[in-house]
Amino acid sequence: MNKATQLSPLRNTTKLEDAASLATEQAKHFGIDTKSDFGQALVSLATTLYTANHHTHDLWAITLDGLNDLDRNDRIAWFNAKRFLSFQLAKILDNLQNPMRATYKSIATKNGHFAAKGAYPIFDNVAAIFSAAPVITRTATYLFACTEWVEDAFNGREPLHEIYSRLLNPTSIALANHIVDIEAGDMADQYLAWNFNSGMAAIDGLLSHLLGREDIVLASRNIYGGSYQLLQDWYRKSSNLDVAIEWVDGYDEVTFAKAMDAAEKKYADRIKAGRKIYVYLESPCNPHGFVLDVAGISRAAHERDWTIMVDTTVGTPFLHPVLKRSDPMERPDFVIHSYTKELAGSGSTTAGVVIGRNEDMFIPKGDSVTCKTPSGKEREVNWNNTLFWNVYYIKGAFLDADKAFEVLNGMKTFELRVLQKAINTLSLARIFALHPDINVSCPALPESPNYALMQSQMRLGLPASLFTIDMEGKADRKAIEQTAFKQFFDMLEPAIGMQVSLGQTNTVALCPAMTTHSELSKEALNEAGIKPTTLRIAVGLEDPRVFIAHMQRAAEMTIDLKHPGFSALFPAADKIDDIYRKTYLDVQQRFVEHLPNYSTLIQ
Repeated sequence: MNKATQLSPLRNTTKLEDAASLATEQAKHFGIDTKSDFGQALVSLATTLYTANHHTHDLWAITLDGLNDLDRNDRIAWFNAKRFLSFQLAKILDNLQNPMRATYKSIATKNGHFAAKGAYPIFDNVAAIFSAAPVITRTATYLFACTEWVEDAFNGREPLHEIYSRLLNPTSIALANHIVDIEAGDMADQYLAWNFNSGMAAIDGLLSHLLGREDIVLASRNIYGGSYQLLQDWYRKSSNLDVAIEWVDGYDEVTFAKAMDAAEKKYADRIKAGRKIYVYLESPCNPHGFVLDVAGISRAAHERDWTIMVDTTVGTPFLHPVLKRSDPMERPDFVIHSYTKELAGSGSTTAGVVIGRNEDMFIPKGDSVTCKTPSGKEREVNWNNTLFWNVYYIKGAFLDADKAFEVLNGMKTFELRVLQKAINTLSLARIFALHPDINVSCPALPESPNYALMQSQMRLGLPASLFTIDMEGKADRKAIEQTAFKQFFDMLEPAIGMQVSLGQTNTVALCPAMTTHSELSKEALNEAGIKPTTLRIAVGLEDPRVFIAHMQRAAEMTIDLKHPGFSALFPAADKIDDIYRKTYLDVQQRFVEHLPNYSTLIQ
C-alpha cells in the first residue's frame, strides 16, 4: 500500500500524494468547509498525521535495516524512545475523544431509545492500549473507518480492521504472535500462526487445507487416538476423500526414508495422476512419549519436495523447538499445538494452533508470492492457496478472546512447569523401572530404544511429561491378572486424576486401550504397543513420591490379593528418596548450565 495515501479515506481512488492536499480532500469527503475555523483546524491536524505516518514508515525501514548492527545500549534506547512515541500518539487520540464525545452527545442522546446503542467504544478504549495484559476483546464485530478501508479489510490489506471475531480477534492475534515468537525465536519473522478452538480443530483445519481426493499420508504409528481416527476413519473413507494412509513404525530418518520410497512405488499411479504425498508426525508421541527424528525426517521429506506436518503438543516449544533449526530442510512445514495441554496448563480450556511459513499462511486477496521451498527451489503461492483463505476464512472453529486470554496467562509459566515435570517424569520412570513386574516405556531410560533420539532431539536431553507402564509380565514374570489391575487402577484416586487430557498441573492417568485409543482395533492397538494393562501417565507438578506411595498402598489392597508380594517389590524408601533428590539436582544443574552467561546477556 502507498504509504503517502495509507491514511486517506480514499486511499484506493485518490490521485493526490502530498499531505496538505490529502488532508484537504479528506475534510471535503466528510462534508467539512475547509475555510471555516473547524475545517482549518481539522485540515492542520490531518496534515500533521499524514506527515507523521510518513516518518513512522521511515523509522520502520531504518529499524529493519539497522537493528542487527546495534549494540545492546542502542537497542534499549531505540525501544524505549519508540515506546514513548506510542504513549504520545495515544495521548493525542485521547485528547481527540473529548470534542468527539461532545459532538456525539449532541446527535445521539436525544433519542428516546439511546440506551439500546450502548456506550460508544472509541471513547473509552484508548486507555486499554496500555493494559499490562492483552485486552479480552469480547465483541462479535468491529467499528470500521470508512468504505475503502472496509474493502481493504475484506481483501486482507488492512489489519487494523478485524472484520469479525469469527475470523480475527485482537486477543487471539496477540496469542498467535506470541506462540510464533516462542516457537521460532530469531526466525519468527518467517512464520505466522492461526488459532483454533481446540487441538483437533487445528489438526483438521490443516489436513483439510492440504489434502485433496486420493492424496497419500505417511503417518507415524504412535499418534493421539483422535488424530488416528480422523485420518483412518474420515479422510481414508472412500465416500469422503479416499486418502491413502500409510502407518510407519519406527522413529528415525532411515526408517521413514524407506517408508517414503515404498509409498512412492505403491502409489505410483496416484502420483502420476497428480496426487501428492504428505508426512504427518507426532513427536513426542502419545501415549509412550517416544521422540521422532523430526529434523532428519523433515530433511528426507523436503528432499522429495513433500510437505511435512508435526504435532509437538507433548514436547512444547521449550523441550522440542523444531522450528529453531538453522537449516530450513530440517524444519517441518507446519507445526501443531494443542494449547489445551502444557501451554495453557490448567486444564480449564480447549484451544489449538497451526504455525507455518508466512507465504503458506496468508497472502492478501488477489496477490501471489514467489518464494523458495526448503530445498531452494522456486515456487509461486497464490492467495487462495494459503491456510487463511482456503480454510480459516470459511470455517468456524476459531479461538475466542476469553480462551485466548486464558492460554496467554498459562504460557507465562509453562517453561517452569515443563522443567519441573521433566524432573518428576525422570524420577517416576527410574523408580518404576526397578519394579520387576512393571514394564516402563519411557525414552528417558537408557535401555529404551528411543533413548538416543530423545537425547539428540530434546532440549537438555529431557523427556516430555508423558510415558506408559504396563503389567503384562516379562521373561519369567507373570502378567498381572486383568480384574486385579482394574481394581488397582480404580484405587489410584486421589493421588492421580482419572482424566482424559494431559498437560495439567496435576498428574493424570488412564488406560489408552479403554479411552483415548479405544477406536483402534486390537491389531492396531498391538502395533502401537498398547496393551490391556497399559497405563498412560501424564505427569504433574506434585512430588512424584506421593504418587509412588499411593500406588504401593493401592497395590496392597488389590494386586497383592492375586499376586502376593507385588507391593513389596517397589524400591526401598531411602532408594526412592535418593533417586528423586539426585534427579532434581541433576536436571536443575543441566538447566542452569545451559542458560546464556552474563557476558552474552549484556551484549
